[in-house]
Amino acid sequence: MGKLTVRALRAVLVVVLTGTVFVQAGMVWALASGKDAEDGSLPLTSLRVITILGMVSAQVALVCVWRLVTMVRRGTVFSLRAFRYVDAVIGAIVAAALLWFAVTAVNAPGQRDDPGVTLIMGGIGLAILGVALIVLVLRMLLSQAVARDVEATRMQAELDEVI
Repeated sequence: MGKLTVRALRAVLVVVLTGTVFVQAGMVWALASGKDAEDGSLPLTSLRVITILGMVSAQVALVCVWRLVTMVRRGTVFSLRAFRYVDAVIGAIVAAALLWFAVTAVNAPGQRDDPGVTLIMGGIGLAILGVALIVLVLRMLLSQAVARDVEATRMQAELDEVI
């Protein structure tokens, strides 16, 4: 992975992480201050809580990706330590999907005249779960690569003993 790629990815991660923190702060302020009265069209309090939790899941994924990029730069990504970060990313994506389904459920009563919106939102939730499955497949590939790396190290040690 080139230095430019790592720097660009880290810049994106910092911008997104900063943005999520600002969104969270605004949502917490709105909840704590109580100055934004609900007009009854949507349950804003539950949507704000879901948004705050969604930002937490995004932040977990961002931090884990940062750690994985660091491991790639150091050449240590093919180790057992990488699995905890990949597992955390998968968990964060699944949490985001569940939160999206919660948003869909909160929004559904207001969509009685147009249930297609709820179906589309449910489809988006399934797509988010699909991303978690893709990352799970990538985790399996990482597992195979780690196993091969361990085997290659063992064989190199045996070869060194022979020589």
